[in-house]
Amino acid sequence: MYSKELTKGTLQPIILKLLSKSDKMYGYEITHKVKDLTRGKIDISEGALYPILHKLEADGILDTEKVYIGKRVRKYYKVTGTGKKAVQEVTDELNDFIATLSLIFNEKQIAP
Repeated sequence: MYSKELTKGTLQPIILKLLSKSDKMYGYEITHKVKDLTRGKIDISEGALYPILHKLEADGILDTEKVYIGKRVRKYYKVTGTGKKAVQEVTDELNDFIATLSLIFNEKQIAP
């Protein structure tokens, strides 16, 4: 598993990308999907997830839908029309960042 310090800056882009590929997801589903896709290397805690979801909702990037399951309420998150542009921007920025990091960490690309 990667350290919290290493993954901290990538959680929002990861969450946005997953939500953009899905109609809607709820919190536990998001954390479980990330863990499955990364084979356990990235584990998003509830304490990290929900502040990000709430901020994205407040910024108009995500919309929510409450579904009642018996006495419980499950809150689903989905990307808004405005959010789709934000997802593309954050995806482009992260891909550029990864390419930039490879200039430092990929020894084959470092010029003598």
